[in-house]
Amino acid sequence: MLTVHHLGISQSDRIVWLCEELGVPYELVHYDRDPKTRMAPPEYRALHPFGTAPVITDGDLSLGESTAIVDYIVATYGQGRLTKRAGDSAFPEFLYWHHFANGSMMPAIGTELVVARTAHDPASAAWATTRSVRAWAMVEQRLGEAKWFAGEDFTTADIMMVFPLTTMRAFAPKDLAPFPNIRAYLARLGTRPAYCAAMAKADPGVQLRLD
Repeated sequence: MLTVHHLGISQSDRIVWLCEELGVPYELVHYDRDPKTRMAPPEYRALHPFGTAPVITDGDLSLGESTAIVDYIVATYGQGRLTKRAGDSAFPEFLYWHHFANGSMMPAIGTELVVARTAHDPASAAWATTRSVRAWAMVEQRLGEAKWFAGEDFTTADIMMVFPLTTMRAFAPKDLAPFPNIRAYLARLGTRPAYCAAMAKADPGVQLRLD
């Protein structure tokens, strides 16, 4: 049985959502953050050598990293659904945004957050802010061009990209007023039954950050 080890308010909500979209049977195990440090508890960190969310187990397999887990579940249980293949005109955009979420946008937001809290060097702060501003601007532009990140079809690129636009704002607040395309996209997202079901299971009682 595929088990999703979900750390509250974390990137593991992506994995719950993916399973709901695919209709893949899974067991959901909840872990609460330490109330003081807001870090994962020891039993969660013990699941995988790197000790961060998300983590799945499947038989003897213990696998971390959002993108790796998404790819594993799609390939193993999803018959390749929610992806684009080579030769499809949407394939390059699918690949880009599928990897942009954790390869570029999350590091940019995270760096900006850390620099804002710890650095006293204006040049470093400006550099960090510039990268984050560029990421948000690219997302806004893309969502003005296409219904979903890969184009007309919902894919795992959306599952990867939604976290920095929503849940991550619990850690790095962001006013979406200047981003009408992102707000319209999140409104569309909020009508997806699988997304709503996943968030209710992953973080019951936590307000969805869709505006």
